[in-house]
Amino acid sequence: MTDRPTTTTDAGIAAPSDEFSQSVGSNGPLLMQDHYVIQKMAQFNRERVPERVVHAKGGGAHGILKMTADVSQYTKADLFQPGRETPLFLRFSTVAGELGFPDTVRDPRGFAIKFYTQHGNYDLVGNNTPIFFIRDPSQFSDFIHSQKRRQDTHLHDHNMQWDFWTGTPASAHQVTFLMSDRGTPRTWRNMHGFGSHTFMWINAGGEKFWIKYHFKTNQGIENFTDAEAAAMAGEDRDFHIRDLFTAIKSGDHPSWTLQVQVMPFEAAADYRFNPFDLTKVWPHGDFPPIDIGTMTLNRNPENYFAEVEQAAFEPANLVPGIAASPDKMLQGRLFSYPDTHRYRIGPNYLQLPVNRPKVPVHSYNKDGAMRYENYGDPVYAPNSYGGPVAAPELYAHEGYGVTGEIIRSAYRLHAEDDDFGQPGTLYRDVLSETDRANLASNIVGHMKSDGPVTAEILPKVIAYWTSVDADLGARVSKLYNGG
Repeated sequence: MTDRPTTTTDAGIAAPSDEFSQSVGSNGPLLMQDHYVIQKMAQFNRERVPERVVHAKGGGAHGILKMTADVSQYTKADLFQPGRETPLFLRFSTVAGELGFPDTVRDPRGFAIKFYTQHGNYDLVGNNTPIFFIRDPSQFSDFIHSQKRRQDTHLHDHNMQWDFWTGTPASAHQVTFLMSDRGTPRTWRNMHGFGSHTFMWINAGGEKFWIKYHFKTNQGIENFTDAEAAAMAGEDRDFHIRDLFTAIKSGDHPSWTLQVQVMPFEAAADYRFNPFDLTKVWPHGDFPPIDIGTMTLNRNPENYFAEVEQAAFEPANLVPGIAASPDKMLQGRLFSYPDTHRYRIGPNYLQLPVNRPKVPVHSYNKDGAMRYENYGDPVYAPNSYGGPVAAPELYAHEGYGVTGEIIRSAYRLHAEDDDFGQPGTLYRDVLSETDRANLASNIVGHMKSDGPVTAEILPKVIAYWTSVDADLGARVSKLYNGG
């Protein structure tokens, strides 16, 4: 028999037994003094952190971003300097389903990246879509509630989704994307990723630019049809997790080409639609994507819970040279993501290895649940005893002027701030005839399943798609009625 290590308690003390609790005689009651069995049970009772409200199920991998172009004229951010190689962790996910949901259901896919830069963590929280369902964070909880289970039956109800979508015309662009075959990617390796939001880049001279990120898969786009996705959900509900892990383990390291679109800072004011609207894409003809780097995933997690389940991404992690834009959804996420992590994982989640920056941390935060490192006295600022001081000079050029009254309003200041123009263009000019036919079929299949669309909502759905394109509305109506 080979030598084996001794089982221990979590404190490193040798365990008295792997099989038997301490009792009064062989058949008597157990003893409270058996601290080892109490520890095992108490730990088991707590081994699940609360499930993510959204993006609950996912997988991830470690990798590296290697810069292949010089964009220092646009940003001074460390990770984007010429030749820089930056380690990263990327988490893929579905959005609406729970931890046990099949990977291949129709849903957007999360595409969240943590870059461990020389100036601290930079988190980019995106999706496999360049747009989103809403443009204002006040609607986010309502939108997610419409995707989740009903209060009364605890069942998913597609009628709720269509009720929300048709009552929120801003959703049309994303729903068109979702109902196409790109709503069911074949693998995570075969889909694009997007930062989605608009961000500000600042160069070393203080010049400002607006940018968008695109991660284009080097494996090529591949999608399941609706029928293929449903069949795979029955065959292997963890298909995407298994595919990524197996590919990396075999040495088939997936990669993406990082592109950016760059808009001159002054161009945003009078552009034909609001460039900070998350339901819009920037036309490539106006702002051509520039290849700037390659992202490669080359190492699987060693512990799923520690590295994937406890990975915490927050758009507020912006390193010098990168700043937020007036995008309302981004502004809301700056607060909501870290607040979620403090609740779900604990106030010291950034001390976990997967979240911990790879540079020294000098903070005046202290104590709290699960904290294992404080940074010493003094614990307040300002102080006279050599404590750390802020570096406002690194952020001197992030500001921009704003004017206007305090109001509650949608984006309606530009000529093309409408909801149906871009999804109509997607339908007419981007999708092939096969894509258009599949889109209509996917829409109707979704309408008729899992709490089918009611007679009250049906006319709203037909009107919604007719507003995107009259031909699409007619196809949906005909298919729904058996034509």
